[in-house]
Amino acid sequence: MISRREFIQVAAAAATLATGTGSSLTRAFAQQRLTQKELLAFEPLGNVTLVHVTDIHGQLMPLYFREPSINLGVGDAKGLPPHVTGKEFLARFGIGPGSSAAYALTSEDFEALAKTYGRIGGLDRAATVIKAIRAERGDKVALLDGGDTWQGSWSSLKTRGQDMIDCMALLTPDAMTGHWEFTYGTERVKQAIEGLGFPFLGLNIRDTEWNEAAFDASTMIERGGVKIAVLGQAFPYTPVANPRWMIPNWSFGVREEDVQAQVDKARKGGAQLVVLLSHNGFDVDRKLASRVKGIDVILTGHTHDALPEAVKVGKTLLIASGSSGKFVSRLDLDVRAGEVKAYSYKLIPLFSDVIAADAEMAAKIAEVRKPFASELSKVLGNTDSLLYRRGNFNGTFDDLICQALLQERDAEIALSPGFRWGTSVLPGHDITFEDVTNATAITYPAVYRMGMTGSRLKEIIEDVADNLFNVDPYYQQGGDMVRIGGLSYAIDIAKPQGSRISDMQLLKTGAPIDPAREYQVAGWASVNEGTEGPPIWEVVANYLTRQKTVRLEPNRAVKVTGA
Repeated sequence: MISRREFIQVAAAAATLATGTGSSLTRAFAQQRLTQKELLAFEPLGNVTLVHVTDIHGQLMPLYFREPSINLGVGDAKGLPPHVTGKEFLARFGIGPGSSAAYALTSEDFEALAKTYGRIGGLDRAATVIKAIRAERGDKVALLDGGDTWQGSWSSLKTRGQDMIDCMALLTPDAMTGHWEFTYGTERVKQAIEGLGFPFLGLNIRDTEWNEAAFDASTMIERGGVKIAVLGQAFPYTPVANPRWMIPNWSFGVREEDVQAQVDKARKGGAQLVVLLSHNGFDVDRKLASRVKGIDVILTGHTHDALPEAVKVGKTLLIASGSSGKFVSRLDLDVRAGEVKAYSYKLIPLFSDVIAADAEMAAKIAEVRKPFASELSKVLGNTDSLLYRRGNFNGTFDDLICQALLQERDAEIALSPGFRWGTSVLPGHDITFEDVTNATAITYPAVYRMGMTGSRLKEIIEDVADNLFNVDPYYQQGGDMVRIGGLSYAIDIAKPQGSRISDMQLLKTGAPIDPAREYQVAGWASVNEGTEGPPIWEVVANYLTRQKTVRLEPNRAVKVTGA
């Protein structure tokens, strides 16, 4: 394998920059140590190249995105990648502190390294990388999109995903699957798929009205003389994590037996390589790989994990390609006699100051964003704190959203969903309308205000905790803990369902939460049909306009044990 050495080849030189000031001279020096040639360098191997992108979440432009400092694993996954972060992650993968790889893959020294290395991503940079791989490998390349592509930005929301569809069309993927795509509703999804020009796969989705498959289960392609079966697995818990009423006649699930049946069918049909294009989440896919026989590669998505090495479970390779358009994965395979004899993998970070923008894609991005450019660039306020979302229990952008809910809706307690998508904003930077909508752009944005008893609040927090920390991956639905404003609590993640949450207190008074008392609670992203209230981006924008500058103190409202 060559991934790690090549990915961190500039680490030693760059490490001295970790505590730099972020001056233009320092940044220029750092970027000189990185070159596009080095980032794309790869010793080709075998007869098949799989290129994977996933969880782009509508992000067409280069961005800042801080990886989590806390990502706890439970059960058999405890302490295993992707459940390692920070210094432990660096040590596990042999990455130098202060290096470009440390910046791309961890939260360590994020602010300083962001000033040094700049933004990452941009679909025009991804296009450059993908075109370069195709130019090198020719007919050996298959490009696969793991889903969560059409949602996560203002332009995606306003065009119902068409901005991303039009841009991705220039990359000509061979297949995709989905999750947040379904939140545009049944009719829009059907309409969009008709115009894709490539398969939208979902072997685990059934049409309950007709008792039949709702989507194609797989597609067979040939690359480098190898017959490849690509099976698609959409997010199994879509009607639970998102509004069921938007897709009332489609049922989902892991459907392990169906996956095995499709693998067997593909093998009988002559497939020499079987690839599962999955949006299950990493731990679900790790368990699936241990139980379903015959899958060569799982291109995993949903949980936004970025790993610089493949994880092998039995004979199955798991590839985790990150999120938000930060990375492109390249996996070269030597496939002979229906088996993978050797492989080589690289997770390519798209440093936007290093990788040249593809002109065709850049022009298309400018075109689809033009109708929204004025409102996206509107400055709402400024931040003295780093704003980020990722983390099992809290993120500063979510803390900001909760503060807005408390003040603008005159509430005692605020609830904000533990979504993992959303960009970061550096201290001293303006907060634009685009920044806010990158964290809030969904089709069910209404902010509610309602009475909830203390016992009901505990039930909600316990339920979300089980979604995240159930020891059986098949009962985990991804995402992070619900973010809470105005309330502190303790959580023991090692305890069983319904017993993890304790010591709930109202922050304003320090009084214990009374199970029988009704509290005024504001929140958003309710999956219930007919929820009424202003859209969340409007509430946050109003708050920022009044505050002008925000400063987030360290969030110590959650006490974690059992890890």
